[in-house]
Amino acid sequence: MSAERVLEDAREQIRKIAPSDVNIAAIEFEGPVVVIYTKDMEKFASNNDIVRQLAQGLRRRVAIRPDPSMLANPETVEKRIREIIPEEAQITDIYFEDDTGEVTIEAIAPGLVIGKHGSILNEIKKEVGWAPKVVRAPPLPSKTVSDIRAYLRTISDDRKVFLKKVGRRLARPRIEGESWIRMTALGGYREVGRSATLLSTRESKVLIDCGIDPSDKDGGTPYFNAPEIQPLDALDAVVITHAHMDHCALLPALYKYGYDGPVYCTPPTRDLMSLMQLDGIKVSYGEGKKAPYESSHVREVVAHCIPLKYGETTDIAPDMRLTFQNAGHILGSAVCHFHIGDGLYNIAFTGDMKFERTWLFNATVNKFPRLETLVMEATYGGYRDVQPSRIDAGNTLKAVCERVLARNGKILIPVFAVGRSQEVMLVLEELIRTGKLPNVPIYLDGMIWEATAIHTAYPEYLNSQLRTQIFQMGQNPFLSQNFKRVETQDMRERICHDVEPCIVLSTSGMMNGGPVLEYLKAWADDPKNCLVFVGYNAEGTLGSKIQRGWSELTLSERGKPVTVKMKMDVETAEGFSGHSDRRQLMAYIASLDPKPERIVIGHGEEHKCSDLASSIYKKFNVETRAPMNLETIRMK
Repeated sequence: MSAERVLEDAREQIRKIAPSDVNIAAIEFEGPVVVIYTKDMEKFASNNDIVRQLAQGLRRRVAIRPDPSMLANPETVEKRIREIIPEEAQITDIYFEDDTGEVTIEAIAPGLVIGKHGSILNEIKKEVGWAPKVVRAPPLPSKTVSDIRAYLRTISDDRKVFLKKVGRRLARPRIEGESWIRMTALGGYREVGRSATLLSTRESKVLIDCGIDPSDKDGGTPYFNAPEIQPLDALDAVVITHAHMDHCALLPALYKYGYDGPVYCTPPTRDLMSLMQLDGIKVSYGEGKKAPYESSHVREVVAHCIPLKYGETTDIAPDMRLTFQNAGHILGSAVCHFHIGDGLYNIAFTGDMKFERTWLFNATVNKFPRLETLVMEATYGGYRDVQPSRIDAGNTLKAVCERVLARNGKILIPVFAVGRSQEVMLVLEELIRTGKLPNVPIYLDGMIWEATAIHTAYPEYLNSQLRTQIFQMGQNPFLSQNFKRVETQDMRERICHDVEPCIVLSTSGMMNGGPVLEYLKAWADDPKNCLVFVGYNAEGTLGSKIQRGWSELTLSERGKPVTVKMKMDVETAEGFSGHSDRRQLMAYIASLDPKPERIVIGHGEEHKCSDLASSIYKKFNVETRAPMNLETIRMK
């Protein structure tokens, strides 16, 4: 069915369903949504059934928006909103979303923006034309979040053109004939890193993830020279499971080399991966290497993102629908469920997953409407990969910290900026607040502070217990006085040479670069100090070498090699990982509803992938595959 035919169907449906006096100004495709512009927003607002009936009739997402002619100038509107809302509400930001006709008012006291029985909000609605939305201001302001909002505001016209282009491509006529579905492993199979999978049908191509190999000193890339994925502009969409660099680092390079289509991810993933990608450029230049793309290409990614919340289903190709569900790995990480054809086939990609409730997140979603194939990770899928519980991990960290701080030592914890650092922060904050550890400063170096600020901007993605603690009990552990942001090189130098005990959380997690190396060089030769690993170290990384007991390391100092003798303690507090261990992976398969017909294993070292695949087959009698990179599996 062509785009024009779908839009004509929409007009026909509206004539049948909507009251005859409703003024419809225009109907457009904007991305995967059929948008109905009207001058009678109140009539639609008072009858929610209209939108539901239209969505069911068209079998597409439908949005009702005010006709642009009714929307006053944003500067004028912002001034009027600030006049109406009392100062005590403490407005921190007002931002406009042209593509939805919404104005979001962010305030420290949102109740005062709403007013008694919604009186203030109703006054705003009547006066400004825009649909007001009120949110609580995040307790830590995020530069990344505010920069992205500001940038999207400046490109609103270009974005509308882009969304219309995507919408019309989605509504292209379907191809007749035999249907088939294939997945091609382009990276991250029988290895950890450079995750990339091509999901193809007769009519569409979708790329899932686009990462680098962090253990490869040249930043190993997926097999993008494979004929299946070329040319890049033939891709219908790119789907990103989460914001770690082994899953999203090369996404901006696609725009550099010809891709011009949409990226689907959750809102926190969009913000976090922008932060990580820009930092990746900075790190490359700092190491004297050429970055694979420029900051302009990161902006291209933001401009082409179509964010989806958990549980929201949308068309991403003429024959493919996508739904994200919580994966429990990091903020915004998603299990991607693809519904292909009209009930033809269903396939889900777990991405990185944690099938256990953690200090930050709920466990991976394990229930789907339908599921024929599951593609899952095997990072800790080996027979002996059994990790301690989160409680045991916290107790291990407590014991190490007690011992080192008692002898006036310093503790260095290499962490990924996103995920592990926030979990370790929560544990340390509670231990100090409850008097189980001495009151020492905890320094946060690298991107940790900004990544934490992004967490506070998306409280709905955290687990319910943490949300209750922050918003109902007024206890925000991320705001502890013990946390100190390391903002300058001078401050880092002072911390390195301070005689007082302290704890430092620093990037990068695998010690392949970043500020963690400065602390290592300063503290490695003192046995009073301790290096504590809390996350995964890929083969070949500096972190894995230290874990294996290397006593001498060669690092770089202003471009020259220096030898560092490892006399400090080295400990590993296992159980903090955002990946499921062997037991959790098997429990996840056992709990899946419905049971899939086939399970494909990736994202693990070779022997772990084959071992997990074999064990799943023996225990559950399900067809399993552990493909090599460049292998293609036909699903249907």
